[in-house]
Amino acid sequence: MSAYLDASILLPTLIEEPASAAVDRFCVEWPDTLVVSDFAAAEVASGLSRLVRTRHLEPKDAQARLTDFDAWRTGATVAADLAATDARLANIYVRRFDLMLRVTDALHAAICRRLGLILVTLDRRLGIAARELGLEVRIPS
Repeated sequence: MSAYLDASILLPTLIEEPASAAVDRFCVEWPDTLVVSDFAAAEVASGLSRLVRTRHLEPKDAQARLTDFDAWRTGATVAADLAATDARLANIYVRRFDLMLRVTDALHAAICRRLGLILVTLDRRLGIAARELGLEVRIPS
């Protein structure tokens, strides 16, 4: 089954974090297709932009990392487009206050639901909510 990578998985491939080794290992060892949505890619760019704004990364370095990400995404993953139904389903998910989902996380869950994908995330709250919604979840460790 194909695996959907959210931004919490993608950023550690570009920025050294405690989870980077586990994420890299997961991406190399996953036996099926890796899927990255245009939305997750935009979140990656936003995360790098935040690091530039907070002066943790130089703009030139952030641009180089984004270029590397785009090349990796093109060569190693399949793109997932957003659909209007994803936004509608995300709206339903965030209205379930017991899930405590942010709209960005709800959108990732909605994309996975529509496409029948396994959600791969480092966000434990999203993982718990996604399981509650009936999605299969992997959290690399």
